[in-house]
Amino acid sequence: MSAQPAGSSDPTGSPDSGRAASPVAVRDVALRDGLQLTEGRLRTASKVDLIRTLLGLGVPELEVGSMARPDLVPALADTLDVIAALDESERDRCWVWVATPGHVRRAADAGVRRFQYCLSVTDEHNDANIGRRTETSMAALPEAVEAAAAVGGTVQLCLATAFTCPLTGPVDPARVLRLIEDPRGEGTVDVVLADTLGQAHPRQVGDLVAAAVGPAGGRRIVFHGHDTWGMGVANALAAVAAGAGMVDSALGGLGGCPFAPGASGNTATEDVLFALRPDWLGPQRFHALVAAGDRMLGELGERSRSRATAGAHGNGREFDWTLPQA
Repeated sequence: MSAQPAGSSDPTGSPDSGRAASPVAVRDVALRDGLQLTEGRLRTASKVDLIRTLLGLGVPELEVGSMARPDLVPALADTLDVIAALDESERDRCWVWVATPGHVRRAADAGVRRFQYCLSVTDEHNDANIGRRTETSMAALPEAVEAAAAVGGTVQLCLATAFTCPLTGPVDPARVLRLIEDPRGEGTVDVVLADTLGQAHPRQVGDLVAAAVGPAGGRRIVFHGHDTWGMGVANALAAVAAGAGMVDSALGGLGGCPFAPGASGNTATEDVLFALRPDWLGPQRFHALVAAGDRMLGELGERSRSRATAGAHGNGREFDWTLPQA
């Protein structure tokens, strides 16, 4: 299924307004961050079907897997099989988590062209999550960028624990900004600021995103939030208002980090899209998105944490965004 351009008229209900596409992108990360802590497993074919459904509905970018060790994150062990099943145009909109230049080279050999190079702002979390200090990860970043460039790929710099760390507590924003302006990040295309624990509040998110725009030097700022304290949508909106060009979310609010105890799932994609209302999204496309999330959660044996999904399944039949009665 191919994506329809924003503003086109089609049976999925995208508004035919003729307006330019929203400058803010929403990236669904259910197939990476979302699957890290689920007990159930998605079949490879189900992942591929979900990717094509989301891209076809208009979701502009996805995070679809990880090069982390399969024994540590078994739900993502088939990442390269998923990539192999996609065509070039689909892979061009799909990001894969990496943490080393070796990850980049292995993923590139399988056809990956979008690499999210992740490290933690704090040494303690980086050591727990990746097995090395933050400086070691930064020192290897130029090699990772070079490996990606060799295959025509692009690299995001993802900074986990950009707000708080489960091992050391609040993170000094100055430390985050130093990593953003570190010259070894030259060649990366985006900077991802991750509220790994979901403990940030909107003013804090807005302040850090606004402060990051200058040091980013033209790179897109991406906000990656969790909904632990119920601030997921508010934080995403604050990030957008402060200059973020993309926000991450996960269908059904799935997600979490094995090395961030207490963190709940990502902010639900359904909730973020309902709030942002990108030009490609109308009620019928929203209904199809909810249905896709329901299928995924059913296969996993998980419940939805999305408030918008609950609303869509409610009784407000006079509201176009509510699912039609069977």
